[in-house]
Amino acid sequence: MKRKRVYFIAFVIVFTLVVTYFHYLIFRQQASHVILEELYYIPLLLGSLFYGLKGALLTYLFVSIVYLPYLSGYWESNTLDLVDRLLHLLFSGVFAFLAGFLIDRGRNYQKQIEKDRYLAGLGQVAAIIVHDLRNPIISISAFARRIREGKGDTAAAAEIIEGSARNMQKIVDGVLDFSRPVQLELKEVDTRSVIDSVIDSCKSKAEEREVTLSKDIPAAPLNIGMDSFHMQRALINLINNAIEASGPGQEVVVRNAMKTNHVVIKIKDSGAGMDPETLENAFIPFFSKKNTGTGLGMAIAKKIVEEHNGKIHVRSRPGLGTEVIIELPYRSSSDSKP
Repeated sequence: MKRKRVYFIAFVIVFTLVVTYFHYLIFRQQASHVILEELYYIPLLLGSLFYGLKGALLTYLFVSIVYLPYLSGYWESNTLDLVDRLLHLLFSGVFAFLAGFLIDRGRNYQKQIEKDRYLAGLGQVAAIIVHDLRNPIISISAFARRIREGKGDTAAAAEIIEGSARNMQKIVDGVLDFSRPVQLELKEVDTRSVIDSVIDSCKSKAEEREVTLSKDIPAAPLNIGMDSFHMQRALINLINNAIEASGPGQEVVVRNAMKTNHVVIKIKDSGAGMDPETLENAFIPFFSKKNTGTGLGMAIAKKIVEEHNGKIHVRSRPGLGTEVIIELPYRSSSDSKP
């Protein structure tokens, strides 16, 4: 920012002095004189664009000081010439003020819009978190009361309380995971081993929902620089989503392949697919049409993939299932994210 300011000031000074120099050289040529006068609006406009009203007025002050010797009219001139110079000085001042004022007002308006959007988003996030936490809190309160009053099966009530507490912890962990920056520890990793570990982690959930979880990976190693811990978290979120979207007897396939300059991981299900609204907002934090979860799984996965300088996108059509595609560039463990 400081370097840009120095460049701007240098440009304004040099440009104004050059224009003024030529102005004095050809002051007797009326047509050239008019053209050169118009060139003074360039630094005034740039001052407005870069620094608003303050920049416009300071630029106008400098340009006017440089222009004053010409205004004094120590050359042969008539009254019309003097009036022309005074009007130029007046109009350029009005131009600088209006341009700077309007640009400042536009920027302030944009800042207010961004602030309102941020506060609205914050309120929406708070509402979603409160909504997700309400049900487990109600369950904990109700069954704690039953235990205190000695009603019902104490062991079953305690189990429900523990389950509700775990759900609350998941919600809190999800929010913290999304809000914290991802610190990568890159190591040379075979992506096939990462996929194997993820499938092992998701296998029990797939069996519970009677979904077949399979993989299609090459025989040769696919080694790239990766933080395997964070990438496993991202893939688990995506595979669990695919399992939840699938019905009994359907299949979720995880594919791994090598391209020219990147490695591709694909997660394909045969579930109900996404409607256009869900597909458009798939990576928006807290957006979810499911009855459970915080809607942070896809957003966290996207954050982790992009921290690896990778790309993630989704293909989905209602009734035809969903495919999530991750592209990870070849990257050594010594590289760091810029």
